[in-house]
Amino acid sequence: MPIKIPDSLPATAVLESENIFVMTEHRALHQDIRPLNMLILNLMPTKIVTETQILRKLSNTPVQIQVELLRTASYSSQHTDEDHLEAFYTTFDQVRDRRFDGMIITGAPVENLEFDQVDYWPELCDIMAWSRTHVHSTLHICWGAQAGLYFHHGIEKRTLPQKLFGVYEHRVLKPNSPLFRGFDDVFHAPHSRYTEVLEADIRAAQALELLSTSSEAGVYAVKTQDSRQFFITGHPEYDPDTLLREYRRDVDKGLNIAVPAHYFPENDPSRVPVVRWRSAGQLLYTNWLNYYVYQTTPYDLSRI
Repeated sequence: MPIKIPDSLPATAVLESENIFVMTEHRALHQDIRPLNMLILNLMPTKIVTETQILRKLSNTPVQIQVELLRTASYSSQHTDEDHLEAFYTTFDQVRDRRFDGMIITGAPVENLEFDQVDYWPELCDIMAWSRTHVHSTLHICWGAQAGLYFHHGIEKRTLPQKLFGVYEHRVLKPNSPLFRGFDDVFHAPHSRYTEVLEADIRAAQALELLSTSSEAGVYAVKTQDSRQFFITGHPEYDPDTLLREYRRDVDKGLNIAVPAHYFPENDPSRVPVVRWRSAGQLLYTNWLNYYVYQTTPYDLSRI
């Protein structure tokens, strides 16, 4: 949240030059406040786990948020009870005439498929096209980020030699970016994917801005120049045991899966994982909500 200070205070210009968000008395007196309308398109098969992870991040802020959960109508989840979906989820036809301050598009375990081979790809394309005119700022996560970069900007995903699986160090390329306000010089984030986008492709796209990378995990955070679209290739919302559960699942399936990197002490899967990404993950969601949704969305949603 911003600090409210007198318009003529000498510190105002200094703080603004340091990219510290301040609100003058004039703006504070004329600011209209209402709950943020947030739409979450949950593409993960384990919908209850994913919705809980994301809602945990969204709830740990001083901003009041009204959340709606969205599912695809063209594909029915095989891992979530239909009663839960009917009770708590809506479909695109029910929201297409409305506008939202923010939207989150989750990942999905379909990265080994070509985009047009995904059952709900045409519906997802309709939703992403709609978001350009009906959502103020959209946050795309993991496969959702790859899908968004491909649909909106023509960035291809590339197959990795092996699954990128673990917790990796990242660096912020633009320290004064509000998205990374409060971050350390080096921070950690989980990844779990078989594909990637290339840094060279991101840098070649004039509409995109590269914000963070990892020497091991590659591109991490990208946004559009107008800050209406954000793309995060990892999972900052993951629980402490999410990678552990994924590892055990793949082992039980007989897959040739490596132990998640930089996750277990001494790389020993019998030991309790070390959580090093919780604070950075919370900051990322909080900063996106505050600086790119709450502070810039129009009070009148019809103006989006």
